[in-house]
Amino acid sequence: MRSAGTSGGSVDPGRGRRQHLAPYSTNCPERFLLHYPVPLHRFAFVVLIFLAFGSRVTASLTSSEVLYRLHLFHIHTRESLNIVYRHGDNYDPAALIRINEYLRDYRTGEVHEYDPHLLDLLHDLLATDGHPDAQIVVMCGYRTPRTNEYLRSHGHGVARRSLHMQGMAIDIRVLGVPVAEVRDAALNLHRGGVGYYAASDFVHVDIGRVRRW
Repeated sequence: MRSAGTSGGSVDPGRGRRQHLAPYSTNCPERFLLHYPVPLHRFAFVVLIFLAFGSRVTASLTSSEVLYRLHLFHIHTRESLNIVYRHGDNYDPAALIRINEYLRDYRTGEVHEYDPHLLDLLHDLLATDGHPDAQIVVMCGYRTPRTNEYLRSHGHGVARRSLHMQGMAIDIRVLGVPVAEVRDAALNLHRGGVGYYAASDFVHVDIGRVRRW
């Protein structure tokens, strides 16, 4: 005989009984997952990790996108040079070569490698003084030992061991900016020597020891 209520079919052993599903199971219906949320402290930890890592990546990308540009005009050769010499933390080798040639001893044509930290000094001097795009008028760049000795012996007030001979000094004006203001901006950086030549209307800056005259 057939059992009552079978209607000719097989008996479902789960009928009438509640199924117990483990939380987070892939077979767990959505209504059960809602009763087992991810703990708040774990979620917060993941968010903090993401923010910390993301901020570092953003800062790195921002740093690499910073361009260091100089706009130069040489008063003796009448040459102009508008050039990006550094991208973020990386100097551009080709740009440095061009700058070395540009700052050559204009009397002899000899070229010397310039210390890129002097270029950074020029860049920062303009930026801190509020004239980041101003043109720098170059009065004197590199000097050979022979040129330096000639100027010194003819009363031009040139130091015997001038840092111009090492590519670590430059004499400048800044177009549209009073020379005294350029001097003060250079002094405020505390990054080397600063010489003020009011009568000749230029400022000497170098990356030697901090001093002034």
